[in-house]
Amino acid sequence: MSTTAPKRLANLWDDAKAASMSEPERLVYRSNLLGSDKRVTNYGGGNTSSKIFQKDPLTGQDVEVLWVKGSGGDSASIKLDGFSTLYMDKLRALKGLYRGLEHEDEMVGYLPHATFNLNPRAASIDTPLHAYVNRPFVDHMHPDAIIAIAASKNSKELTSQIFGDTIGWLPWKKPGFELGLWLGKFCEENPNAKGLILESHGLFTWGDTPKECYETTIGIINQAIEWFEQQTEGKTIFGGEAVKSLPAADRRAIAAKLMPKIRGLISEDSHKLGHFDDSDAVLEFVNSNNLRPLAALGTSCPDHFLRTKIRPLVIEFDPANPDVDAVIAKIPEDIAAYRVDYQAYYDRCKHDNSPAVRDPNAVVYLMPGVGMFTFAKDKATARISGEFYVNAINVMRGASTVSTYVGLPEQEAFDIEYWLLEEAKLARMPKPKSLAGQIALVTGGAGGIGKATAIRLLREGACVVLADIDETALANATEELGKAFGADFVRPVIVNVTKEEAVISGFAHAVVEFGGLDILVSNAGLASSAPIEETTLELWNKNMDILSTGYFLVSREAFRLFRKQKIGGNVVFVASKNGLAASPNASAYCTAKAAEIHLARCLALEGAAEQIRVNTVNPDAVLRGSKIWAGEWLEQRASTYKTDKEGLEDMYRERSLLKRSVFPEDIAEAIYFFASDASAKSTGNIINVDAGNAQSFTR
Repeated sequence: MSTTAPKRLANLWDDAKAASMSEPERLVYRSNLLGSDKRVTNYGGGNTSSKIFQKDPLTGQDVEVLWVKGSGGDSASIKLDGFSTLYMDKLRALKGLYRGLEHEDEMVGYLPHATFNLNPRAASIDTPLHAYVNRPFVDHMHPDAIIAIAASKNSKELTSQIFGDTIGWLPWKKPGFELGLWLGKFCEENPNAKGLILESHGLFTWGDTPKECYETTIGIINQAIEWFEQQTEGKTIFGGEAVKSLPAADRRAIAAKLMPKIRGLISEDSHKLGHFDDSDAVLEFVNSNNLRPLAALGTSCPDHFLRTKIRPLVIEFDPANPDVDAVIAKIPEDIAAYRVDYQAYYDRCKHDNSPAVRDPNAVVYLMPGVGMFTFAKDKATARISGEFYVNAINVMRGASTVSTYVGLPEQEAFDIEYWLLEEAKLARMPKPKSLAGQIALVTGGAGGIGKATAIRLLREGACVVLADIDETALANATEELGKAFGADFVRPVIVNVTKEEAVISGFAHAVVEFGGLDILVSNAGLASSAPIEETTLELWNKNMDILSTGYFLVSREAFRLFRKQKIGGNVVFVASKNGLAASPNASAYCTAKAAEIHLARCLALEGAAEQIRVNTVNPDAVLRGSKIWAGEWLEQRASTYKTDKEGLEDMYRERSLLKRSVFPEDIAEAIYFFASDASAKSTGNIINVDAGNAQSFTR
């Protein structure tokens, strides 16, 4: 149903590859194939299973074991350890303990007692749905084309019309033990069926071999895709186009202006990360006549709903008369109204034992002519929430074109969102890292100190924008850190800090990628050495441009963002011991570094009232990994101190009070201190990381 993806799902099964695998390995293989295409299932959605005979580690007898995707994890990347394993005889015995629908949640507590081979992977709530299907191999997927049928008003009739007796249908039922019994009963009564559609939920398919199961899943989805193509051809989609999209550059410019404002308004309790999507599927929906009535209905599939909340917030905007300032002025009112509406939804639907109301802010923000913003506790979740809403758009597109789209009933939606089992799952989540939800921009990010700083901030959960002028080094650093910490956490941007427009556009790029900014590490630098009479005006100006003007330009953009967000901010300057202590034959460099330090003091005064902290780290003699030592500076300083390149580091170490070398990681540690809440009551301060130098003592 996507306008950009191939129309049919490919059959990716490779007999030769599968033949060499064990049965559990074939389950992983099948799962990875299915999860590789988001038209089959969304991130983390759906599950697969195989009933496999294995030797009991205690008795040595062959027993039937259910391998089923465990709680959490993603089909596209799941490995063997992502599956829970349970004795089938014990799962069947659980039927005798079931006390009825009002007690079905207690059945989850029995699942660990059925664990095979001490597998630590927790079984998911969907385990009974697989256990009680009397077929050895089962897939449960959330394909857009199938959910479009499941979310139609006449979904039962459409299922019969499209698939005949091959695919059955069951009415909506929240996932759990009762639904597992329903599935088992259906299979017993319909032995020739290859699967069924669950209303407002998704698809179950099965087979006698892993390949048969996989090919049935792919075939049924392709059948639905083909049917929708035939039924929607020539028809008006979403009631037709109401407005035109703005040009791509204008859409991103608006996102750069609006996202920090939204982020600030919804980050009072914890900082949020943003994601922007202006894909064709999103623009078709947000530009349509039926945007508002369809958006108000919310999503249907439980997986979609858990990621996107009860409904999105539609931002009123006319792209033909694009008054962005008016939108920014009104957005606090819109967000406040959404919170009131969300509280009313909670109050209407809550039970005596419901968990307390959670974050009342929207996750999804839809803007005609521009696209979709999604915000969540981390970048991956924000991105995935956007992907889920695109799934929901695809579902609404199909269902509303061939029938009437039906969202999940409000009470059912609430009972999933505030499910006690879901609350227990949230309570088990690990404590957030110290910089979780924070966005940092590091200038000179591809160099030694810059990259070490990025690594330190990433280790604490921050998202990092690496800004540098060296394209090759930037690409290499981005690839390295993306592999180490995840691509969602790292973004590159080419920035020449001496050029005003380059700085402005670089910060705008960072904002669109992550939603705003919390930490600026101003680290871009150079080094030069020459006696005063040999210091050219060009050399003097180059030092001032990069080390003074450059620090001013990036700080100004950071302050503009911090003040727009109104949630504080953090600036850390990487200056130098030479900004406090004079050094021979380096007047341009020392003077520019002194200017940095004094600029930081001035900014600390300006930002304090709005909780914008500005501090300085002064390194000295960081040779290893530093790009400034790769050029003439190394030779120049060696000449000044009458030594050679090899002896310079020894010289610096021996002249320090502590007789220790200073490395990029040492500077990064000091930067992290200033960037974190560990220094929450510090601004206008300086930390020297120079192994001790009496000349640079600040008192």
